[in-house]
Amino acid sequence: MTNPKLNEKQRKFLRGLAHDLNVVVQTGAAGLSEAVLAEIDGALTAHELIKVRFIAAERSDRDAMVEHCCEQLDALLIQRVGHVATLFRRNAKKPKIELPKK
Repeated sequence: MTNPKLNEKQRKFLRGLAHDLNVVVQTGAAGLSEAVLAEIDGALTAHELIKVRFIAAERSDRDAMVEHCCEQLDALLIQRVGHVATLFRRNAKKPKIELPKK
């Protein structure tokens, strides 16, 4: 895993940065397809911190999609509000976000 565990101060910092972000990827009727995972992967590489809208009627289905996405893409869930999840993955080659120290 390339992402370190984040402490609460770092999570709070990332939540603050994400507040003004718009959703960059949205799952469709097909759910979390390989194409959607590829889009999320590209967005995480480019931006490190993104918002994704997971479309599913049941909360448990959304939870499963978010968990699967984080596992597949080595991303960390920063927060989830309704259908929108904020994901973070450090870009090892060109980090963009400077996290506060522990």
